[in-house]
This record gives sequence, C-alpha cells and structure tokens, in this order.
Amino acid sequence: MPIYLDHNATTPIDERVLERMLPYLRQYYGNPSSLHQPGRVARAALDQARGQVAALVNAHPSQVVFTSGGTEANNFALAGLAGSLPPGRLAVSAIEHSSVLGAARALAGQGWGVDLVAVDAQGRVTPQALAAALRPDTRLVSVMLANNETGVVQDIAALSAAARAAGAVMHCDAVQAAGKLGLDFLASGAQLMSLSAHKIYGPKGVGALIVDKSLDLRPLLYGGGHERGLRAGTENVAGIVGFGAAAELAAAEWPDRRQHQLALRARFEARLQAELPELVVAAREAERLPNTVMLAVPGIDGPSLLMNLDQAGIAVSSGSACAAGSTEPSHVLVAMGFPNDLARNAIRVSFGKRNTDAEVDALITALHEIWVMTKKSASAAW
Repeated sequence: MPIYLDHNATTPIDERVLERMLPYLRQYYGNPSSLHQPGRVARAALDQARGQVAALVNAHPSQVVFTSGGTEANNFALAGLAGSLPPGRLAVSAIEHSSVLGAARALAGQGWGVDLVAVDAQGRVTPQALAAALRPDTRLVSVMLANNETGVVQDIAALSAAARAAGAVMHCDAVQAAGKLGLDFLASGAQLMSLSAHKIYGPKGVGALIVDKSLDLRPLLYGGGHERGLRAGTENVAGIVGFGAAAELAAAEWPDRRQHQLALRARFEARLQAELPELVVAAREAERLPNTVMLAVPGIDGPSLLMNLDQAGIAVSSGSACAAGSTEPSHVLVAMGFPNDLARNAIRVSFGKRNTDAEVDALITALHEIWVMTKKSASAAW
C-alpha cells in the first residue's frame, strides 16, 4: 500500500466505526419509519447517532439533519434558505468549496445576486472584507471554517457577528474542520453548518446540516416526512450509525490527533525550509488545520508532481479531490494572489492520525529527488 497523505480528500474508516455499523448491515435492517420492533431498533440507532453528531459540535440533536454528505449539506443550506426567501444577494468567500460556489452560481440563474468576498494573501477572510461585500439586501453569507486546500482557519465568530448584524444568515462549511478542531455551533454564531462523515474516519455517503431552529428551509427532496420533513428518503441507517460513532470518537480524540498531526506538519515544513527552500508553502503565516500543507514546486505542474509521487508510492492531491482532472489553477491560490503558473504547480499534503515521522521523511526524500530531476531537465533544455 502507498503512503497515504491525502486525508483531506477522505479518511480510512476506523475499525471501531465499522464494528458499530456491521449489525445494521446484517441483522438490524428495519426501516426507521416503520412502527414495528425492527423499525424501532433502527429509529433508536438514528436517535443515538443524531445525539453523537450534535455533541461533536455543541448543537441540539433536533438541529441535525442527515444528508448524503457535505456537498448535499452545502447545497441544502444555500438553496434551502433561498427557496424560503424572496431573491436577494448572497455573499460567499472566493475560496469556498466547489459545492458552495456551484450552488451560488445556480442561485444566480434564479435571480439572486452573488458577491465574492476577497481574501488576503494568507487566504483569510477579514471582517472588513466581508463588510465591504455586504449589501442592504444580502440575505445569506457562506464562509468555510477551514479551507480544504490550504487548511486556513477563519474567524467564523467574528464573521458571523458581521453577517448577522447586517441581517444576513450565516452558513459555515465545517467539513474539513470537524475532527481536527474543537467545534461549537452555538459559539460560532453560524446558523447553518455542514459536516461530512468520511472526513472524520467514518463512511462515505453520509453528512449533516446543522440548522438553527429559527430558520425556515425549503427541502431539496420531497416525499415522506423524514428528517422533520426537511429531507425525504429512507435514512441510510448503517451510514448514519457510522457517522455517529466517528463523531463520538472525534470528540474524544481530536486533541491527541491534533498534537500528532501538528508534530508531523512541523517536521515536514522544517525539513522543507532547510532542504528545499525553493518550494513555496501557501499561507505559512496563517492559522491552519494541523494536518494540511499546500505547496507549489516551481517548474513542475501539480498533476505531474502528483504522478511522480504516486510512482514513488506516495499518495497526495493536487488541490481539491473534487476538482481532480482539472487543468485550471487552484481558485483558492489565485484568490490569494498566486500567479497562475505557480498555482498550477501546487499539491496538497494532508496528514492523518496514523501517519509517522518515517513517512514524512520518505515524502521529503521523494520531493528532493523530483526537484533535482526537474532542475537537471531545465538545465539540459537551456
């Protein structure tokens, strides 16, 4: 197996999570909407998982609406709120995940105005930048808590205060922050928060939107009365049980995971600075997720660098996994002021709870060999 350093794309399912899920894939197969005993067993499992996810972010279980993942949660936040309001304006940061930017573009085709909130050179959204983007008819603001590419962490409490003071609803995509930072929905000031199970060592295909009880959202899916009428469709019981188990473990273990990943990141960046100073680390001066490093290698494009590392037995990503195959430069780095050529040369390294110092050293060795080869090729071409 390769050295896996792409945990922002997805995490391996924790064995303890899988053990909790297996009974709901085998013997406990009832529909949670059914009133008989098998259905009640499934409903009790959903209720327990809802409480576990709520506890991870200091929310009430009744505020948790289960979805198919972070993308649906983000779309539901924007389209669901927009569907219950007259058209107005939506402010989103320039570094949002594609699921937020895509939902914003869709709303623009339905009569909504969309304003991009600029970031500084470190990838931070300042309250001043947000204030400059707000209009009298701004109804919704969406800023992610931690960027999936650079790992930059935003001051969501300050941004939420600015948005709410202007009469706008605040949505926060916390998909990458969960399990890496301590989350507090109430203290954040956000009224909508997106989560995903497979970023915290849970299963793929399940997520949640945390919804302030004061909001009225229009469902994306219609049918039954599932999820308090907000998301029709029989719930993915086994997946939700896994999400709950992963959330419970994340709540208990995130401080230790954070310290471990910080140590790996510090080792990696110290060796980069000492041995490969030509490589550019994005947002080095900003507060970042403990596990994330976005770096650009002058002279070699990100996909080629990724493939060279893959051949060396190391799995990383060229930016967001959701944009894999794109030849466009990272929109996140471009928003931060990176030249297009350098933004195309970026890869993302994201450590996990099982990575080791030896794996960090193997990555440095591989990068060094690739860098030497790149310089030799450039000299020969000259």
